Amino acid sequence: MTVSDKSDLSNPLISSLIDQLQEIQSGNLWLGVNFDKKLKLLNEEDFFYKANEMHSVAQLLSHLTAWRKDVIIKITTGKGRITDCDPSNWANNETLKKLGWKNIIAEYKSTLSTVIDLLRERSDTFLNDHYFDIDFKGSYPYSFALYGLLHHDIYHLGQIGMLITMIKKKEKSAL
Repeated sequence: MTVSDKSDLSNPLISSLIDQLQEIQSGNLWLGVNFDKKLKLLNEEDFFYKANEMHSVAQLLSHLTAWRKDVIIKITTGKGRITDCDPSNWANNETLKKLGWKNIIAEYKSTLSTVIDLLRERSDTFLNDHYFDIDFKGSYPYSFALYGLLHHDIYHLGQIGMLITMIKKKEKSAL
């Protein structure tokens, strides 16, 4: 049985995917962290801080949001729109500062809600249906995009954790 009280036993794969997407955002994970816990450690200045040549947390969340939007488009139209070269993939920090950190976080969370809402409308068989992936130039099952989205979130959660460690170390050395 899945973690969520909203689990649908008739669609265990979709339910599990929804649970995992929610857990990585705000759940009680075995690894002890989630996006909400990490983001609560940051103030506005930290959110836009760039260590060396790394992306800021703002850029990472914007990047995750861009790919979630693409998955939403894939689910609703059967074809993705962005590629790695797309300007929305890695917005620059100055552009993001104009949007504001609270708006970036809100949009990030909103796209997660939209993905989950779209998944709740579908059955497990949907995961085997195909969409056209413009980036990979081929037809792929939706499971490829959706599990990829989950893996992508986890990967960048790790990067955010590393950035926060650098930020806190910088702050301590400034004292």
